Amino acid sequence: MMDCQAESFITDRIPHRPPFLWLDRVVEITDDAIVAEKKIPADLDLFRGHYPDYPLMPGVLLCEAVFQAGGVLLAEMLRSEKAASGGASVLAKPVLTRILGAKFKREVRPGDTIAVSARLIERVGGAWFLKGAVRVDGKVAVQVEFGCILKEQD
Repeated sequence: MMDCQAESFITDRIPHRPPFLWLDRVVEITDDAIVAEKKIPADLDLFRGHYPDYPLMPGVLLCEAVFQAGGVLLAEMLRSEKAASGGASVLAKPVLTRILGAKFKREVRPGDTIAVSARLIERVGGAWFLKGAVRVDGKVAVQVEFGCILKEQD
């Protein structure tokens, strides 16, 4: 099995790349859940404007980290299904279709390391419904539920 802690494990499964890749490594992946990490660099350019005197990681980007973790999970699930059936794996683009109940509970600051989790709740046809969170020092910073579809890349 491939080293899931290598960045290539992530980039082999989702199309996101720096500077818009919000996962550094996968810590754990199971049949229906994933935990990944991201060290938030203190020198991110976005902190010059959000907010200059009190830099905060934007909540929308924390949600994006959860969505990306979900995309890695779904791609890995599809790879496992294809391998079990003897088919070839296909890289698919996760396309967000729904965001529900985003809750922002704690700040994420420059230098923090976030733990990003996502778990499959339900699969209905081509739609996937997940729930995820971002934690800082073990405490929930963001919770969000979301739905997506997977589009095959050309």
